[in-house]
Amino acid sequence: MRIYNTLSGKKEELVPLREGEISMYVCGPTVYNFFHIGNARPLVVFDTMRRYLQYRGYKVKYVQNFTDVDDKIINRAREEGCTAPEIAEKYIEEYFKDTAALNVKKADVHPKVSEHIPEIMKFVKDLVDKSFAYEADGDVYFSTRKFPEYGKLSGQNIDDLESGARIAIGEVKKDPLDFALWKGRKEEDEIAWESPWGMGRPGWHIECSAMAKKHLGATIDIHAGGQDLQFPHHENEIAQSECCNGAPFARYWMHNAYITMNRQKMSKSKGNFFTVRDIRKTYTGEEIRFFLLSGHYRSPIDFGEDLMKQARASLERLHNCKENLLYLTESGKAGDMTASEKEVRDGYETYRNRFIDVMDDDLNTADGISVVFELVTAINSAVRADTTAEFAKKSLETLMEFADVLGILQIEEDNSVDEEIRKLVDERQQARKDKNFARADEIRDMLRERGITLKDTPQGVQIVKE
Repeated sequence: MRIYNTLSGKKEELVPLREGEISMYVCGPTVYNFFHIGNARPLVVFDTMRRYLQYRGYKVKYVQNFTDVDDKIINRAREEGCTAPEIAEKYIEEYFKDTAALNVKKADVHPKVSEHIPEIMKFVKDLVDKSFAYEADGDVYFSTRKFPEYGKLSGQNIDDLESGARIAIGEVKKDPLDFALWKGRKEEDEIAWESPWGMGRPGWHIECSAMAKKHLGATIDIHAGGQDLQFPHHENEIAQSECCNGAPFARYWMHNAYITMNRQKMSKSKGNFFTVRDIRKTYTGEEIRFFLLSGHYRSPIDFGEDLMKQARASLERLHNCKENLLYLTESGKAGDMTASEKEVRDGYETYRNRFIDVMDDDLNTADGISVVFELVTAINSAVRADTTAEFAKKSLETLMEFADVLGILQIEEDNSVDEEIRKLVDERQQARKDKNFARADEIRDMLRERGITLKDTPQGVQIVKE
């Protein structure tokens, strides 16, 4: 497999440190709110990368952190009149609800900053002891200029960075380019731990370095995240990790491009974003996942209604094929496959090889999806009234082989709804038949408030629970 390595600026053959094994660290969310569709892209993309590596036979150790100690969390706690840990735990729980809807598998380890304070402190102390960092009034800063390769990931020139750097009011660092490893407590309500430098908490960048080292070692195979993390977060991770450990930090760096809206980067600061939780009121998690995989991960995608509707229509076609094959595995003709069916089945190897070829080329999920649709066309063309159950079974196995890698066609309709909900759904259906659309819309909105989304499909109404 060849992947685009941000560090080298070119596609490179993926050669792991240990044969047959891949260590992978993906930057996770700062848990103070629901995550938006832009945040969802790296979650889905690198979940797919993990699935594909496993499909190709690698043993993958996948680590994704939670930043549960941060200024944003502290500020949110003040707004809501509770503690920072309470805010963090609330949104970690909500995170798992939304990622489950997106069919994102849980990582092998989800480390939290709050649970790694001793490791972070040791990391900072090692940097101080090696003269790569210094203490100043309870804060500890990394001496950026002591790492000659600073800027190698982002292509930034340190002299250019210096011209635009400033020391903020209250900061006591020696150089505008130095960044905080440890922050001394400024207010009594701030979450803090006792340290060699007084009460305080970790800086943002040091967290990932310490947690990656603990769970994956000093050098890892793949470090991944959104394009927005390339500088300064990942640049700073490299500097502090390589100075502390005396070894390369990550051999391959992968970064997904932005989700845009009206061709502008989506961000919470601009207010031009939609949370996954909000989008799920209209579209399923699977439809969102399909949308995120429909373009190459290094290319921007402009979020909008048209592409989401395309995702829905595309998935409907795939689901129809799956459902038809499931039916035929039970009701199809008994006995061996016909000669023509065997010929079609043997041709599936061509689709398998093409799927692997495009996915091996820097995780090209867009072309991978195209191969799946070509397979579906071949299957649909071959299916007849007298199709054998064996052919349907082999066809379904091939379809699901590719779908499993992409993380689609996995989520089944949840029919475990109580009688009251079922009655409301039936009432809405009757209202639609009676052309009482006002009542139908009223019931739909009532159900939505209770976490129930209704999808009207050619096969009937689908009930989706959040």
